[in-house]
Amino acid sequence: MKKQSFLLSLAIIGSLSACVAQGDPKLSEQWKPVPPVINPGSSAQAPSDAIVLFDGKNLSEWVSAKDGSSPAGWLVENGILTVKAGTGDIKTKQQFEDFQLHVEWRTPAKVEGDGQGRGNSGIFLMEQYELQVLDSYGSTTYSNGQAGSIYKQTMPLVNACKGPGEWQTYDVIFTAPRFHDNGMLKSPAKITVLHNNILVQNNTTIAGATEYIGLATYKKHGPLGIKLQDHGNPVSFRNIWLRKL
Repeated sequence: MKKQSFLLSLAIIGSLSACVAQGDPKLSEQWKPVPPVINPGSSAQAPSDAIVLFDGKNLSEWVSAKDGSSPAGWLVENGILTVKAGTGDIKTKQQFEDFQLHVEWRTPAKVEGDGQGRGNSGIFLMEQYELQVLDSYGSTTYSNGQAGSIYKQTMPLVNACKGPGEWQTYDVIFTAPRFHDNGMLKSPAKITVLHNNILVQNNTTIAGATEYIGLATYKKHGPLGIKLQDHGNPVSFRNIWLRKL
């Protein structure tokens, strides 16, 4: 290093050291880039930068998960989307990777069945990683199958269920899995879930695609949709929106 450059470096280091010694607050201030400004919305309104997947009007953003037909076969009435038993799962037309998702859901007010037969549905992130929807209020089932669980994988930290017929919320932060070119897993999916504003999954690692029988495994894939499950129960949904991350 040339003598002049060396002396300049010493001068800069000395100046910074002096600033630190004097407690200069500017050293820890970041001015750019500036975060974009959005309208955060309200309990009934999506943020201004969100993709509205269901606004209570129609199923224009959804198709049948079985054959891709449109419109999807579930019922839309009074701003509410309800499972029509036997029509099959539905999924979004758009596909996503990392996202923030808000879903409001309600199990039937009239309790029928018990355990897994009581107000059962599911939200499949990227069409294959299931966040369980279930009436788990005063009901007993296996812990990693109750509401707030990553189905058959990770039980919720607490049971935050409201009673049958009450509207409930899921707020989800999801990081998609990444794969090497040869199909091997590079990094697994991660999920954080607030159920009725209570943390029930804290940066949880997802073991693979949801399986009813057997262990979860990964298969390489790219962006995929959000799928809602027809489990035969008239579970309802409203105010569904998503923000890409």
